[in-house]
Amino acid sequence: MRESERRVVSRAGAILLMAFLCGGVRGLCADGLVGAAECRERAGLPNFFAKLKKGGEVRIAYLGGSITAQEGWRPKTRDWFQEKFPGAKVEQINAAIGGTGSDLGVFRVRRDVLEARPDLLFVEFAVNDGGAPVEQIHRCMEGIVRQTWRTLPDCDICFVYTVHENMLGELQAGKFPRSASAMEGVADHYGIPSIHMGLEAARLAKEGKLAFKAAKPKTDAEREALGEKILFSPDGVHPYTDSGHGLYLEAVARSMEKIRGVGRVGAHALVKPLREDNWEAAKMLPLEARMLQGGWVQLEGADPIAKRFANRLPQMWKASSSGATMTIRFRGTALAIYDVLGPDCGQVEIILDGKPAGKQARFDSYCTYHRLAKLMVGSDLPEGEHTAEIRLIDEPLDKAAILSKRNEKIDDPARFAGLNWYAGAVLLVGDAR
Repeated sequence: MRESERRVVSRAGAILLMAFLCGGVRGLCADGLVGAAECRERAGLPNFFAKLKKGGEVRIAYLGGSITAQEGWRPKTRDWFQEKFPGAKVEQINAAIGGTGSDLGVFRVRRDVLEARPDLLFVEFAVNDGGAPVEQIHRCMEGIVRQTWRTLPDCDICFVYTVHENMLGELQAGKFPRSASAMEGVADHYGIPSIHMGLEAARLAKEGKLAFKAAKPKTDAEREALGEKILFSPDGVHPYTDSGHGLYLEAVARSMEKIRGVGRVGAHALVKPLREDNWEAAKMLPLEARMLQGGWVQLEGADPIAKRFANRLPQMWKASSSGATMTIRFRGTALAIYDVLGPDCGQVEIILDGKPAGKQARFDSYCTYHRLAKLMVGSDLPEGEHTAEIRLIDEPLDKAAILSKRNEKIDDPARFAGLNWYAGAVLLVGDAR
């Protein structure tokens, strides 16, 4: 453990975890939220710990959003396991993508995680799923579990929850926020252990010992005003590497001491689904030339956009002219496109089964750079044959106004001038025709 991480623990003092207020995960509160607990061991991680004890190569996969993508709790926990089990060679699989939730994770878990054959899978989507419907969270998280155990029945899974400043009130009242509460239902059904890495930070903030959102002090006056408070994050969500992520590490370390020794070694059985409409059948398929009409160009490896996202999308197509269309015929219940948002992007219109289904901009208030995203075309569709047409349109966007929502500005008009669409794969619950 690093000295900076020891300071975090010493400042925090004795760990006083919040008690269950509502009788555990099966006894929900009247508002449908689950009582807060830092760790629920459930069936444990017996296969993972047995392999660590045996020695040799052990792989940990981290599926999540930008908090996991940071060089924070992910590498810190890998190092912690390596320190605790020096006879093992602990490797990490970084499957985190900023700004994405379980509704993309369920489509990419096979390629980004399972093909690398991990021994343990951490799943972190509580913050990015914060605004998602409970039913969607159930479908997606259960789909991730069932895909994993159908492909790798010996792989253990652990749900981990992080915290956003908007979630502090519920945590400090002894309850999990809605997204983590929904995930607990899946964890309880399958016996998956869970860790809330942000519960201690919420407690310390309530006691006035932690500044949840604060810039690092630059002057003596600012340092004096901060006092002995722990700095958690600069923006209310992404922790500082040592202090904020240090607390996340300590939560995992405490929890692993409880989880270790729980459960029996062996393959995980796929019990009856929690939801029959779960997305176990979610898959990612390559875009094919036959699906594209009009001004599409497949970007080569040297192209900066294609090169940047090649590890997630091996192929990338670009549409620049209005009317360029993607047509997908499929049998199933949900369809999305794995694409890219960015400063030079425009918007598309969707026609589903011959009926207009709205327009969607591929530009938002975060688009000062390019990032991976998901264009949802249709979900909760009736089982059967469907046809989707997605067409690039030349309607301009007021990009300056959109950026101003986050106090961002257009720095170079040339960078924002385009109305393009970048797409790389089909995300489908069903089968393409």
